[in-house]
Amino acid sequence: MQSPPKQPDLIGESRVFLDAMEHASAVAEIDRPVLVVGERGAGKELFAARIHFLSPRWGGPLIKVNCAAMSDELLDSELFGHEAGAFTGAAKKHRGRFERAEGGTLFLDEIAAASSRVQEKLLRVIEYGEYERVGGEKTRSADVRVVAAANLDLREAARQGAFRADLLDRLAFDVIEAPPLRKRSEDIPLLAAHFAGAMAAEIGVPYPGFSSSAMNTLRAHHWPGNVRELKNAVERAIFYWAREQATKQIDDIEIDPFPDFTADGEAARETRSPRRAPLPGPQAGPPHDLRAHLDAIEKQLVIDALREAGGSQTRAAKSLSLTYDQLRGVVRKYALEPRAIGAAAQ
Repeated sequence: MQSPPKQPDLIGESRVFLDAMEHASAVAEIDRPVLVVGERGAGKELFAARIHFLSPRWGGPLIKVNCAAMSDELLDSELFGHEAGAFTGAAKKHRGRFERAEGGTLFLDEIAAASSRVQEKLLRVIEYGEYERVGGEKTRSADVRVVAAANLDLREAARQGAFRADLLDRLAFDVIEAPPLRKRSEDIPLLAAHFAGAMAAEIGVPYPGFSSSAMNTLRAHHWPGNVRELKNAVERAIFYWAREQATKQIDDIEIDPFPDFTADGEAARETRSPRRAPLPGPQAGPPHDLRAHLDAIEKQLVIDALREAGGSQTRAAKSLSLTYDQLRGVVRKYALEPRAIGAAAQ
């Protein structure tokens, strides 16, 4: 007996998210093309997978292709296949994605990137279920459901002549929006816990949970990269929490891992209001303990960097041109408490 399909990880409890899930579940039942729209990282591919696995075609293949990742000629060959000798380098016959998706679903991501020529061929196969391989003369039949996705307004693209209006009409039997994360902010704690738990299990550490300040940071961010960006930020936080061998909850979230850059491309240190205490001066009078004096300077430099970084050892290491492990060595050497130092500077 065939095992049931693995359902995609669509996680959330917000009203807008549940409405989108219900919409996808309902349209899955009818064997028609569907268009999934939404911003980058909002989960369009996961909605497409849900439509497939809840449809009568769930036992068939789910084949995916990113139309933006291929040239016009390669996309044509990948979708419809080619015959041996169809073009230079075509040494043997190639089965296209439509042929491989027979009896199942073909997911066309970034459909707006397809050229007008490819769009015309897509229209024909969706409308009549017919196509030819590149370089072939035999008309082939396709029993394939098409689910397409776009992260731009295809109606406007069609009005401007950048997308075929007749293809849009065929694709848009129904249109599902993968809601952006900012419209479902109440799902952020649930998503963060899911991604953090998975990352903790992957690297073999206990799931620590997030402090209220860390969760407030996650809630306050605009998330232009949506769920994908949240996943990266949470996984990064778990990774560095584990490296620091922390025992408390995560309270340091670095959403943007990139350094600031100057106009000439050089990495620039953050300029903040001065918090650095003056470096210790030379001790007056003998005995002159050079080692103790250098240690005092080293300790104060690290404390100042941790203050400016809000307790983040990653950012403090960058500001001092040290590796993370080098900074950790200094922190242990002087028994410093980075979080306490960062908190005191707020």
